[in-house]
Amino acid sequence: QVRLMESGGGLVQAGGSLRLSCAASGNIFGINAMGWYRQAPGKQRELVAVIPTGRSTNYADSVKGRFTISRDNAKNTVYLQMNSLKPEDTAVYYCNIHAISGLGSGDYWGQGTQVTVSS
Repeated sequence: QVRLMESGGGLVQAGGSLRLSCAASGNIFGINAMGWYRQAPGKQRELVAVIPTGRSTNYADSVKGRFTISRDNAKNTVYLQMNSLKPEDTAVYYCNIHAISGLGSGDYWGQGTQVTVSS
């Protein structure tokens, strides 16, 4: 079983910063892509950033230049540094990994962490 534990959400004023963390644990043999998604009220879940194996990264246009995704493979952890936050960044943020576990290959999701940016 693979478990994802997220932390770092909260309330921040516009222009502020937050750092999200997501640690994976369980019977993990390897992790391929790691990423962050978000879902605002009344909207569909959308990709924020993804970091496949290696050093390449991909970001949604709306967060480019403000957010940075990184990973620590030794800790099976993915981070999302969010700077210059805007009210429109308010959403529940979910981490996602594509992992190989004792059950085979699959996608796993965190429980979500609320990020609220006040104007």
